Amino acid sequence: MKTTTLGRSNLEVSRIAFGTWQLGGDWGEFDEYAAVAAIHRARELGVNFFDTAQAYGFGASEAILGKALRDELSRDRDDLVIATKGGLRQTDSGLVRDASPEWLRKGVDASLTALGIEHIDLYQVHWPDSAVPAAETAGALGDLIVEGKIGHVGVSNYNSSQMAEFSATLPVETLQPPYHLFRREIEDEVLPYCLDNNIGVLVYGPLAHGLLTGTLSVHTAFEEGDWRGTSKVFRGGTYRRNLATVRALEKFAANRGITVSQLAIAWTLANPAVDVAIVGARQVSHIEDSLRAVDISLTDSDLDEIETIMDEATPVAGPSPEGMP
Repeated sequence: MKTTTLGRSNLEVSRIAFGTWQLGGDWGEFDEYAAVAAIHRARELGVNFFDTAQAYGFGASEAILGKALRDELSRDRDDLVIATKGGLRQTDSGLVRDASPEWLRKGVDASLTALGIEHIDLYQVHWPDSAVPAAETAGALGDLIVEGKIGHVGVSNYNSSQMAEFSATLPVETLQPPYHLFRREIEDEVLPYCLDNNIGVLVYGPLAHGLLTGTLSVHTAFEEGDWRGTSKVFRGGTYRRNLATVRALEKFAANRGITVSQLAIAWTLANPAVDVAIVGARQVSHIEDSLRAVDISLTDSDLDEIETIMDEATPVAGPSPEGMP
């Protein structure tokens, strides 16, 4: 497994991180035994970077990850980089953003307990919260670094101006933004800002939440509880057009002896501003397929042909806390 230094954090991490959003309940039911086996397989194949969040089932995803890695967390803690996120709160009316010092401190303690660890290597603010001054959020996380509860601080879903405001109090070390072939807005300002400021970038959703796996069709019925079942990204004319684009990408990938999933992940990693692609899996075969992408090198000609294929696609957005069912 290829590794990289994650920006100014100096964390040495695998170029593919195992993501665990799918273990929190927002993607429908799953076989926990199979999910744990997928985590174990990722580790066997060299993944040392695991990403989760308090809001992924409010402790559910973190607990599964901690249980799956328990032996190694107890034996060789320094060999693993555990990242989690906080700053979302569940209310009777749904998820709300809350990056207040009080909630973040409670969140860190809750994540430590769920994961069963004494410190979090990378703690990220899950979404920007306009109701809380960035200086208060950053200051609170700086205090938690001093206390030894977290090692490094990053943000997720922030734009360049929000990162600059945060960094006036505490330097942003990493950014976790959405990025895939159908969603590329971070290329304009966010990625150049990260390059200029040595901010490590770990992108989420490189498979477009399943769209780029090649397994979906107009007849796909999502399980109850799967957020995609109510998303406009996965229905209507836009969905049909993008499925046709995926079929074209599949042909392109097949001619090179790879899967469309591998192509999609390799494409994100080909961007010089991207350090890590976060990939989730609930089955061993899926993570094995994804991890092969780290060894795929796309030529300039490949990238140009992919651009041509994507000319027929419709850009899409992803879920926000306020839009989750």
